[in-house]
Parts: sequence; C-alpha cells; structure tokens
Amino acid sequence: MTTRKAPSKTRPTLRTIYGEPSWRIATKDVEAFLTQRAGHLGPITFNVGGKKIKPMSVAWEKPIKERTLPPILQVLRGDFFCMPFGGNATPFGKEKYPVHGETANSKWKFVDLQQSRAGATFTAELAIKARPGSVRKQITLMKDHPAVYQRHTISGMSGPMNPGHHAMLKFPDVPNCGRISTSPFVFGQTYVEPVEHPEALGYTCLKPGAIIKSLDKVETVFGDTTDLSRYPARRGYEDIVMLVADDSLPFAWTAVAFPQQGYVWFALKDPRVLRETILWISNGGRHMSPWSSKHVNVMGLEEVTSYFHVGLAESAKDNHIRQMGYPTTLTLDRQKPTNVNYIMAVAPIGKDFDEVATIEPTANGVSLIAKSGSRTAVPIDLAFLQAG
Repeated sequence: MTTRKAPSKTRPTLRTIYGEPSWRIATKDVEAFLTQRAGHLGPITFNVGGKKIKPMSVAWEKPIKERTLPPILQVLRGDFFCMPFGGNATPFGKEKYPVHGETANSKWKFVDLQQSRAGATFTAELAIKARPGSVRKQITLMKDHPAVYQRHTISGMSGPMNPGHHAMLKFPDVPNCGRISTSPFVFGQTYVEPVEHPEALGYTCLKPGAIIKSLDKVETVFGDTTDLSRYPARRGYEDIVMLVADDSLPFAWTAVAFPQQGYVWFALKDPRVLRETILWISNGGRHMSPWSSKHVNVMGLEEVTSYFHVGLAESAKDNHIRQMGYPTTLTLDRQKPTNVNYIMAVAPIGKDFDEVATIEPTANGVSLIAKSGSRTAVPIDLAFLQAG
C-alpha cells in the first residue's frame, strides 16, 4: 500500500516585479505573479508548444510616479478581480467604492501556498470595508494544464453586487493579427454614451448605443461599420462593448487566436454567474495622464455580471439591460458564500487555425475548433467552473 504525499505548505517570498511586491505561483507549465497591493495577476508565462508565451498586458514597466492615482492605475496589469466592477463614481446607498472596488486596490493578506506533484494552490484574503465581509482568492495551477484557475469566494455579505474579472491582453504590434470570438451571445451593445470626450483628451470610435448582432459589423461615429473581431485596429480610440452570454450553455467562452504567432488565448466561465463580457478596446485614445496616448494594442476581455463599466449603483437599479431580462448583479447571501470561478488558458495552434468557432468539452478537457476546421485539444478541468 502506498500513501499519497500531502501537499507542502510554504510562504513565498515577495519579489518586486515591474515595481510591485508580488508572490510567485508556478509549475512547469505556468508561471504567474500576484501583486500584494491590489491583487493583480501578472505577468503570466505559459509554457506551451516549446514556447514561452506572455499574453497579458503590463501597463507600466517602470513604477508610475503619480502617487495621487488610485492603486489600480499604479499597478495595472494582467487580470484582477473587481467587486464591484466599474468606475463606481456614484455611491450605492452608504457604500462608496474605488474604481473596480477594494479587491482591485487594497493590500491582500497571504493565507497559504500548497504545492504537490499535482500542482499548486495559492490563497489570499481581503476584508472588505464598504460592505463588511471578506473575499478569499484562490489561484490554482494544475500539472500539465496550460491554464490558470481562479476562485473568489465572497462571504459575510448580503444584497446586490456586480463582480467581474478584468483580463487584459497585449496584442503584438501587427494590425489585425488577433482574431476575437466568443460563444453565442443573446444581446450586444456599445456603451450608451461616448466612452471618452475630446474636451477631456479622449476619443471614441464606436457609435454610442449601437446594437451588435455580430462582432464583424459594428457601427461607428463616422457613419460606417468596423470589424471588432480583428485587432489591433482603430489606433487613436478607446471603446467599450458589452455582450450578454447565453445562460443555457454549460459554459461560455471568449477567445483570441494569433495564427501567425502560433497560439490561442481563451477564457471559460459559468454564464449563470458571470453573464456579460465587456470588451475594453484601448488603442491610444486617452491622451490624459497617465495614459498619454501610449496605452496601445490592449484589449480587456472582461467576464462580469454588470451594467457595462459604470458601477454598482447603476448595475443594481432598473437599467435597460435588466429590463430586457438579463441580470446585471448577483444577489449575495450572508449565510451562503458565493463562488466566482474563472479559467484562462493558452494553447499552441498552426497557421491554418484561423479563429475559434466553438469550444467543445472532451473527456480530458476541451477541443478548440477553428472556422477552418482545424482543431486543438487542451487539458482543462471543466468541473472547476461549477465546483465549490
């Protein structure tokens, strides 16, 4: 009889990565750094197909000197958990939150790092002040999986909340090299007001409030249409789009294929927990500090339950998305913790793999199927999305 070796518990040393003290979580397949301040997960390196792929954006490679900026803008990188998601300029009752919430701005407390032959799980925790309660962050890397598994457990709170993940990809500086696609959505729309204003040194390309039936044909302010499924594009503009996922699907997905670069990045979620996808298209359209028109070729592919990027007050009220029957908040229960599960992964592809048409479950994970018919199999624990 053999006994399985118990996971070892260690306390990782904080390393300064792009100016921020960060914890390292790693296996042979993935290396990730989590900032202690604000809990941003990045940079992330995926070891796939004999290559080291770093798809996530790091906004500032040198520490930002404008200390009057909120922590989220000083740290800005990779992916982070928002609660509540959005600008939150309007208080929700007596609750006042910073941009994207305390979870994206405050200092996280290390709890545990367990490592074994099966992988590694890092745990941190944050006490929330605006609405007393806590959020537990678990980041898991599994052996032979080119993926990052994240679970955020919200405890001790009741009432409406609009959580979300804020993953940001940095695209190569090659026009239209990335092919963006999603699982079927039941409604799509550009933000109902201009995202930026010239008098504030910002510029928007997409027509406010335009209904989206397909990403490849979206109305602009110039009277024509543009293709949002190809990026980088529209240099000099900042835009935001929201897509409502089909909650009858067992899981929903967002993907970006890079045929010339030889990889695909994709994210998986439970659409009954994270109903919408926000596309934040950031390509030099902000000329004010700290952006200074230099934040280019970045797209946020953000999985949320929220009314666009505005905040909790607007998400909780009777907005037009809610009137259509689509939720823009979750209802938290103080007696029952809420788990928000999310997976992102990278897989190698050939040049014949044009863009992801669908993602299907398999016995050992998922199969990414291209419009061209090409396929790539990826080991993924799909059960994670409903676990907990």
